[in-house]
Order: sequence, then C-alpha cells, then structure tokens
Amino acid sequence: MRRTQVAIIGGGPAGLLLSQCLHRAGIDTVVIERRSREYVLSRIRAGVLEQGTASLLRKAGVGTRMDAEGEVHHGFNLSYGDTMFRVDLTQLTGGRSVIVYGQTEVTKDLYAARDAMQGQIVHEAADVALHDIDSATPSVTWRHGDEIHRLACDFIAGCDGFHGVSRRTMPEEVLRTFERVYPFGWLGILSRTRPVSDELIYARHDRGFALCSLRNRRLSRYYVQVSLEDSVDDWPDDRFWTELKARLPRAVAAELETGPSIEKSIAPLRSFVAEPMRHGRLFLAGDAAHIVPPTGAKGLNLAASDIAYLSEALIGFYRDGDDSGIDGYSDRALARIWKAERFSWSLTTLMHRFPEDGAFGDRIKMAELDYMASSASMRAAVAENYVGLPL
Repeated sequence: MRRTQVAIIGGGPAGLLLSQCLHRAGIDTVVIERRSREYVLSRIRAGVLEQGTASLLRKAGVGTRMDAEGEVHHGFNLSYGDTMFRVDLTQLTGGRSVIVYGQTEVTKDLYAARDAMQGQIVHEAADVALHDIDSATPSVTWRHGDEIHRLACDFIAGCDGFHGVSRRTMPEEVLRTFERVYPFGWLGILSRTRPVSDELIYARHDRGFALCSLRNRRLSRYYVQVSLEDSVDDWPDDRFWTELKARLPRAVAAELETGPSIEKSIAPLRSFVAEPMRHGRLFLAGDAAHIVPPTGAKGLNLAASDIAYLSEALIGFYRDGDDSGIDGYSDRALARIWKAERFSWSLTTLMHRFPEDGAFGDRIKMAELDYMASSASMRAAVAENYVGLPL
C-alpha cells in the first residue's frame, strides 16, 4: 500500500494549487483525479483573479505567465438601458485591481509546475472512496481498470467539486447545507473577436442580464441570461449576437464585433455552502464546499482563499506541530465564504430579471443602480468586494 502525507481528491485548480503549496513546503502529496488531464484542461471557466489570488499564485511559483499575459483591470462597468457607469476599482480601494486571466490558463500553469517538481497526479481514477476519516489513519481507494489501489495518508483534502465524493463522505448528522437555485442560466460563447470593451460590462435590461468579458485582445467571452429550458441548439450564433446587442447600451452595441463562436455552453446558477468544511482528517475546499453565481467572479477566488488557509494550516502542523490552523480552518474559511456569497447573491439579484420581480421589483432595481451611479460610497462597497476581501 502506498503512503503520502496529504491525499488530494480532485485535479482542478484548487487541488493542484494545494499540492504545489504543500510540495514547496516539503510536504508530500498525491493528487487523485477521476478525469483525464485533457478533459480537465478543456474546461472553460471564468478568469477574473483577485489580488489575493494573484499573490498566492506568485507565492506558489506559478505567476510568471499570469503576470506576462494577464490583463490588469482597474475598473468595470455596470449598465441599465442606455445608461452605463464605471466602478473605478483602483481609486475606490486605495490602489487595488484585478487580473483577467482564464482559469484554464491557471490550470495549465499549475500542471506545468507540478510536472517540473515531479508531482504525483493520478488521472482517470474510477470509484474513488475515502475511508476512516474519523481515525488517525485515513486512506483513499480507487480503481484503474480491474486493479484497486489504496493510498494511506495523514489527511485528505476534498477538492473534487460540487459532485465529488468528498462532501458525500461527511456524516449526514454533521453536515449542514444551504442552497439557492436560480431560475435561469447563463448562455456563454467564446469568439475570436475584438472585445467590445477594455473592461467588463455587466448589463441589466428588460430582456435579461448580459455580460461582456474577454480573455485577451483577440478573444472575447460573452454571456446572456436564458431560460433553464433552453439548449445550446436553440441559440445559433446569429440569434446570440442579436440578443446580446439588444441588451447592451446602444453605443456599446454599435461597436460590437461579431464572429463564429468557438465554444458555447449554458451554465445553471446556484448559491451553495456546506458546513463544516472539516470533519476528522477530511477537509473540504473549493466547489466541494461552496458554489457562487459567476456574477461576482468569486468561484476560483474563493477556492484560492480556501487553499491559502488550508495550506497554512497543514504547513503549521507539519513544521511546528501546531494544531490551531487545522482546528480553525473551517470557521476561518466560512467567514470569508459567506461574505462572498452575500456579494454574489446581491449582484446577481440586482442585475438579473427574476419571474417574481414584477413592475415594482424592476423599478426598485433601477433605482438602486441609479443611486449607485451617483454615490461613490455605494460604488466603493462594490469595488471593495469585487477586488476581494482580505485573506
């Protein structure tokens, strides 16, 4: 039977980043991922990185390409109808900003770093199961073909996402979950077109929400709010571009460059939190413990803050014999998570049309946007949350 110090379930950015941080501190890890590397790297995800996330990536030795190719954004825009105003992140937060750098690129950088350090990553691991998480000798089993593998460890980090096995292993009498499922989804496309704006535009419209984002100067990412009953086949490119233009201020729509989509998908939206994030020798991190709507760009950033706290706790345990970080991990992470959940819920509620809004709800939201456009203090609160609360 193989042995390691920390078994990490999930080979996405959270699991890889934890492995990288621990390895650099001399702590042995094995990452166990049920999908192939090619599948993991094919997933298209958001890419707005808070300053804390960018700093953590640099500290982990994986920030070089991010700093060279990432787009530093000092603000973003909110629109309603033909009115648009800018939230100046740098001015309102004392010099802070965000970096637009795709999650796929972060994952590529982490894989390259793990390969360079000969990190142990097991791919295409079927039937992953966690054992004896209440004991001092937990283990993980998985199947490759007809062969069963077992890995003994000191701790297990569950970084395997919302549908992974880690959270399901927590005892039902211990785990509490909180969830809101939203009655719409985001239809997103990727296109090799010039972005319509140098900074993101979040648009509220009577027809529904829209977002103009980008990956770089020639790769755009756009979204529109759609019914959960819709499928990608219902949205040929021409229909998408027509609808996006209708939801943007006319001056912005006139500048929109269109072209064939190179990726198209519909993502449902939900808010979700699981408590606690530690039981026995098992820790939860990233989407295994929480989901946020993408409106506030918090998903990857919350995963990164979990990893910052968890890696610090485990390093303290192995280096100093200090249990305090391990014992306090869940409460520390959840305090930040709930604040980010509040911000994502608030911005999602403000910018989207809900079936129950009615005429009164629509006017209230328009009034709030109008107030925000004229109030520096309101914009400052939004900016503070957008760039990321302190780790």
